Amino acid sequence: MNDRSPLMQLVHTLRAVTVEFDLLGAEFAARHGLHPTDVRALIHLLDAARDDIPATPGWLGRQMRLNSAGTTALVDRLERLELVRRTKDLADRRRVLLEVEEKATELGWSFFGPVITDVMAVAEGFDEGEVETVRSFLAAVLRSSRQARSA
Repeated sequence: MNDRSPLMQLVHTLRAVTVEFDLLGAEFAARHGLHPTDVRALIHLLDAARDDIPATPGWLGRQMRLNSAGTTALVDRLERLELVRRTKDLADRRRVLLEVEEKATELGWSFFGPVITDVMAVAEGFDEGEVETVRSFLAAVLRSSRQARSA
């Protein structure tokens, strides 16, 4: 395919956005004494809370592709930094749930808030159909990326 075709330009723009978000995440991690893995874990936990998914250490380990020892070290570190807390699952007292502390949310918003605000301002200029087209495209890219990663 021609490297300058509109579709390839879309792919290159998506790649550039991905790189920029990755750099932003690394900058956030560095400013707050975190490892990039910590930031990825917090994102997974925030997504789980938003989607009403019970986030257990085992679930987080699968998302992060970490073994049990690595997951325990990660959760211990986030708990020590007061970014995550372990709680008992009220439906199953044998199970531990992970919850993001308000401190983590506040740190995230103080850093990423301006970017989120800018993205939303751009999206507000789109009509409903355009927003749905962008959402659908990004969801398809996400599915493709996840399939490639699990292959």
